[in-house]
Amino acid sequence: MEDPQNSAELSDGGARLNNGGKGKRARRRSRKGRRKAAAGVPASHDAAVAGGDEQARSPDGGETTRSRDGKAARHPSSDRQSDGNHKNSPAQAARDGDKPARRKRKRRRGRRAHTKGPLGADGCKHVAGETTAPVADAAKQPSRADAPPPPRREAPQGNAAAPHRSPGHSLYAALDLGTNNCRLLIAQPTRHHQFRVVDGFSRIVRLGEGLAATGSLSPAAMDRAIEALAMCAAKLRGRSVRRMRLIATEACRSADNGEIFLKRVREETGLELEIVNRETEARLAVSSCASLIGRETRSAVLFDIGGGSSEIAVIKLDENRSYRLANHISHWTSLPVGVVTLSERYGGHDVTPEIFEDMVAEVTRMLGDFNCPGIGGGKDDEGFHLIGTSGTVTTLAGVHLDLPRYDRRKVDGIWLSDDEVTAMQSKLLSWDFAGRAANPCIGPDRADLVLAGCAILEAIRRRWPSSRMRVADRGLREGLLTDMMMHDGVWRKQRRRGGFSRRQGAASNKD
Repeated sequence: MEDPQNSAELSDGGARLNNGGKGKRARRRSRKGRRKAAAGVPASHDAAVAGGDEQARSPDGGETTRSRDGKAARHPSSDRQSDGNHKNSPAQAARDGDKPARRKRKRRRGRRAHTKGPLGADGCKHVAGETTAPVADAAKQPSRADAPPPPRREAPQGNAAAPHRSPGHSLYAALDLGTNNCRLLIAQPTRHHQFRVVDGFSRIVRLGEGLAATGSLSPAAMDRAIEALAMCAAKLRGRSVRRMRLIATEACRSADNGEIFLKRVREETGLELEIVNRETEARLAVSSCASLIGRETRSAVLFDIGGGSSEIAVIKLDENRSYRLANHISHWTSLPVGVVTLSERYGGHDVTPEIFEDMVAEVTRMLGDFNCPGIGGGKDDEGFHLIGTSGTVTTLAGVHLDLPRYDRRKVDGIWLSDDEVTAMQSKLLSWDFAGRAANPCIGPDRADLVLAGCAILEAIRRRWPSSRMRVADRGLREGLLTDMMMHDGVWRKQRRRGGFSRRQGAASNKD
């Protein structure tokens, strides 16, 4: 084993100078020989002074001094250049008569080659396409601060720089201009048959104010609606919307100046609204409530009490259920009465129990013309229930929960029993206008309309008795969004990306 005290590590190329086992005297002779070599004294003179050591020249011109004990030392000036050739030279191997010393040198060179790697003609290490300067030239290398920075990874250019946005990440917009409200939703599809609302807008504009008496939209009502629509247009311009659908309902449908109003909307806001018929309105209301129909439900009556009309759809379900709930509509009707028209006809500020019963009787007569046998088995039928999607039923739910302010998350999807609905209607009927306006779930904008809505609801409850009613804070906007997303197949594509097979997708439609 080599004595580490008798070995010195050269910085030139990582070569090692071994002075054998002679101790300090051998090291002094080596240093003396190097000094004389630097002074121009021939190497043979250095060998003679050292006591008759032999001198041999390697084939590549490097010099090797071999001492009496057979151990060799390479000169630093020739070590880097001869490292690749000297170790394999047959002539040098023949001159190295001492086999143990030769084996030791080979072991040292093997370790150096393994740890440092092969050196090229330029004295640099070349490994796997990289170039590293030898240790002896470390002083000549630039410092870490002066060294050039490593190459930066360039960002992909063109289309590769931006991630591909699948249809599942696109935005959709739906606008519903009704007799009483102007509503907008901008949403992004998420999980199967669900979406996340990105932005929204809702304002009471009372577009149908005075429509029942005059048959036309008043200038003040049109101004209020256009002001709200301008705000909706600004929201739509600020979003990259893939597809939108903007509809107008009963007020524009029945007014003799409805088309003139829509032309003015197009010129002043840039929005192109379409007037939908009553059947489309009923189907959209049903589409919005698909997730609220449980598996145990066999039939339901869904109603949407609007400002100028009320849509009612009878839903019959069997084993072959689909997410398109509108496909299960067996009967539907649209009553030409809503909260605005009914409150204007009977008055909305001071509503007595007698006036309330008169409103219920009028709606009941309208429902008498609607024939849909075989629906509803009474309050004991657990497979049948009512679904309300209007502001009337959401207001009743908010009052029932005694909310300090209206909260959609607590209202949407809640169940109300028949007794609870009756109690809430009686409570509202007992309040005067100021009391209704003070309730945070009603407010002054709805205080004169809520009892008219309750009268329409009461007529529906008497026509289809049920032990329970489900409240849906959703409507035409949600139906529009659902239909557009289903038409584009965004949920089907998401299901395939998630690994669902076509058979699994078809099975999920039965849920």
